[in-house]
Amino acid sequence: MLSPTLFPLFCALFLFLPVAVIFTVQRELTGVASPEFGFRSLSVFSLYARNVPDASSPPLRTPPPIPKDDEPLLRLASRVNPNHPPGSTRKVAFMYITTTPLPFAPLWEMFFNGSSSKDLYNVYIHADPTRDYDPVFSGVFSNRVIHSKRSERYTPTLAAAARRLMAHALLDDPQNYIFALFSPSCVPIRSFDFTYKTLVSSRKSFIEILKDEPWQLERWAARGDDAMLPEVKLEDFRIGSQFWALTRRHARMVARDRRIWEKFNKTCVREDTCYPEENYFPTLMNMRDPRGCVPATLTHVDWTVNDGGHPRMYEAEEVVAELIVRLRKSKPRYGEDGINGSDWSVSKRSDPFLFARKFSPESLEPLLGMAKSVLFNDSACGA
Repeated sequence: MLSPTLFPLFCALFLFLPVAVIFTVQRELTGVASPEFGFRSLSVFSLYARNVPDASSPPLRTPPPIPKDDEPLLRLASRVNPNHPPGSTRKVAFMYITTTPLPFAPLWEMFFNGSSSKDLYNVYIHADPTRDYDPVFSGVFSNRVIHSKRSERYTPTLAAAARRLMAHALLDDPQNYIFALFSPSCVPIRSFDFTYKTLVSSRKSFIEILKDEPWQLERWAARGDDAMLPEVKLEDFRIGSQFWALTRRHARMVARDRRIWEKFNKTCVREDTCYPEENYFPTLMNMRDPRGCVPATLTHVDWTVNDGGHPRMYEAEEVVAELIVRLRKSKPRYGEDGINGSDWSVSKRSDPFLFARKFSPESLEPLLGMAKSVLFNDSACGA
């Protein structure tokens, strides 16, 4: 029991304690001037109050994980904004399909190191998981392999791999503006800055779209006589290089496509005429937006030699400065449809080749030897 003399003191403390607490909290919330540091320091109480989310603001959204199955992956990619963010840097997505270690990785490393900024490009690799990769991907290619699936010739799997790469690139960076596809035997034949400016200054895709080519009927009927009908008529079918550079709008168009892809994503009954990777993309672009394309590839290839469906391969002893100059000075083959309309006529276009294939792995040494003086010197030998 409290002493009679202490009881009035206890009552006074009980009455004035809430006032003291309110005064103290008010000072904590408004901050205390610190003469030592010259700024208003915040207490733990006020710091916590400052970081409590405002009930009126939308909750933070965690981006969904990228699906591993193609259908949900492409569905998700088809929802991205097809337009490049205004005022932001345009980037080039360099996409590689491979079943081997990249033999020209050191050359590509030099190419990318020549860029004025690391924020001008992204790298993506589709590596067949059934193969071995020794040496492993390193440098600019390190940790750039997307979730990949088996890919082989005479099947739709190569075209599916390209679609998979585009979907990942669309989802990865909204600043990706141009999506360029390469094989392990492709090499750059211009400097990074020249290549970058050529690609990002174009409002059109660069994709070879050829009509009335030899074996066109046989390729169209590779899945069966009427397998492509009614969606893809023979007169709509096109052939072209599998190495192209598509704008963001067209990359999203590929991700959204189900109707045309369903026809190409079938097992062929004739393997010798089954090249979906060379037919699907030119056909789709021709049917959906031909005027949005420059109907040519910027990757040089020599088809004067055809070795079992493969173009000429340059061996190490052939790789000299004169070869690179000749490749640069060559003119791309343009589609015969004249689909450039009021822009330029096809006959007056003169787009530069930026890449070339096929080069043998043994040609890496001579290519590295001329990299600075020829390959990445845009004025070398007058080219």
